[in-house]
Amino acid sequence: MKVEKARIDDVKQIHELVNKFAGKGEMLPRALSEIYENLRDYLVIRNRAGKMIACVALHISWSDLAEVKALAVNKANHKKGMGAALVKACVVESKALGIPRMFCLTYKPGFFKKQGFKEVEKTELPRKIWAECYSCPKFPDCDEVALVYDVTAAN
Repeated sequence: MKVEKARIDDVKQIHELVNKFAGKGEMLPRALSEIYENLRDYLVIRNRAGKMIACVALHISWSDLAEVKALAVNKANHKKGMGAALVKACVVESKALGIPRMFCLTYKPGFFKKQGFKEVEKTELPRKIWAECYSCPKFPDCDEVALVYDVTAAN
């Protein structure tokens, strides 16, 4: 499987995939405009026919921190290592950019722990990361789990 940068023609598919899981309460929704504006953050996996079947975004928060978000894999492709491949690609990109630490806020902490993330209290993360949270319908009662990953310790 090949992880590659998202293209403009992936945006509507990313939006549909992410919001399908959001509709089930498994992740937060993403607006179409947000995906267009942050397309350079997204990595995707396509099937043999070229259709996008998995995605993730690596969003830079500060000089030493990036967020892994919008990780979604088409249901038919679960348990095939695509989520892990996307997270690994985020680690590689973080290293290349010189960003020493990544974090995520998730409803699936077990998956991220298997990828090497460690659970932390949300208060350990800088306030800067909460800028997006103000528009969340769950704010200020966030029920996601915060996890961090030390990129400098990765192989």
